[in-house]
Amino acid sequence: MSSFEHLQLETARLLLRPLESTDVPVLYAIFSDPEVMRYWSTPPWTSAEAARELVVRDQAAMAKQDYLRLGLVRKEDQQLIGHCCLFQWSHTCRRAEIGYGMARAAWGCGYMHEALQAMVDYGFTAHHLNRIEADIDPRNTASARSLERLGFIKEGYLRQRWIVAEEVSDSALYGLLRSDWLAQSVRTGSA
Repeated sequence: MSSFEHLQLETARLLLRPLESTDVPVLYAIFSDPEVMRYWSTPPWTSAEAARELVVRDQAAMAKQDYLRLGLVRKEDQQLIGHCCLFQWSHTCRRAEIGYGMARAAWGCGYMHEALQAMVDYGFTAHHLNRIEADIDPRNTASARSLERLGFIKEGYLRQRWIVAEEVSDSALYGLLRSDWLAQSVRTGSA
């Protein structure tokens, strides 16, 4: 199996590609925004060093296929607007967790749905994952809607799972099975 280093996925409006060192300023701008990070498992970034470290860590991890993180680049203007990833990969159980974040200016335009659809499809088809999971703050109703629109089912609720900057929050756990994804794809004609 080849590494993820040069993987690119494409949707109607987005190119999903590995993050690069030139992305650091935009990543920092996105993930230093308190609104973007409101329901994240870490506080907003306070320096561009966090973005640099993310890119370096990603490049090493993707070469070993430890996880896959792709930047979301809007085709119309080549602007990086966020990222999504498959991580906590269990090759034995054919399972991974999905995560994502996007610049506030791009919210509500359907970009994340496009990106997640491509990532989920890639995980299920190219890597034959059996299951993809998501852990979100239950107050993040937009994220819950995105997952449910893709066919994810809320499977659990963990009370007071996270403490970020002294704020305690719960987790809603979602799951999507490959068999459900394929059946949904056949019904919608996107298979």
